Amino acid sequence: MLFKSLEFKNSAGQKIKIIDIPVMDKNNPYFFMMEVRLESFILSLDKNPQEKSCYSFRDYLKPKMRWPDYKELFSIQAFKNNA
Repeated sequence: MLFKSLEFKNSAGQKIKIIDIPVMDKNNPYFFMMEVRLESFILSLDKNPQEKSCYSFRDYLKPKMRWPDYKELFSIQAFKNNA
């Protein structure tokens, strides 16, 4: 699975970086859920300035999602012959 990162400045001018955002197709059943969760995560970081400047979206999702869904979403596929 591919991951992307997002970098922005919040309303207080603090530079925020969010890493481990999964890239998925619009036909994926988790697409809408990830979009809504990411949006709420960004809004919560924008409204409440924190001391940290780098956050992991994967760590944010861990307590928010059911474990089987989380495991399926972030499962790492083993490739044959390291290809």
